Amino acid sequence: MSERSPAPGGLELIQSLVNTLDLESGGDSLDTAEVRARFGLAEGDVAGARELRESLRVTLLAHAGHPPHREVTPLGALLGESPLVVAVDAADGSATLAPADEGPLRSRVAAAIARALVEGTWIRLKACEAADCHWAYYDRSPAGRGRWCSMQVCGARAKMRRYRAK
Repeated sequence: MSERSPAPGGLELIQSLVNTLDLESGGDSLDTAEVRARFGLAEGDVAGARELRESLRVTLLAHAGHPPHREVTPLGALLGESPLVVAVDAADGSATLAPADEGPLRSRVAAAIARALVEGTWIRLKACEAADCHWAYYDRSPAGRGRWCSMQVCGARAKMRRYRAK
């Protein structure tokens, strides 16, 4: 798990959702009422949120150049039916894509991705290379080539494994 700072803007929603599952311990915070409430989920929405979470994780692994950790429903298929509308600010005339309905998590995720695409930040949201981690993190490295959520934990473990293998 990373001690990195949260992703900017709406990407924090996606980062938080992906990080509701700790692969190392198996703990899933979507099992708690408090976390479900934070995402606006009813108990019946959890299965869909888990499916969305793992599709996002596979996409974030791809951002970092890693293969999928398992077979999932493609993210585009999940978000394809999430209607977005153009919202125009009357004060300054700025426009953004926003969910047509604020409730569904998929629509909020789709809007966050759309905003990140415009801002050029979407590709920097990645998942850690470590197979027992895959924690979502925002890559702030100058070249955008970060591989681990934390150099002190996952990066150090990978380097130690390579060293011992020699």
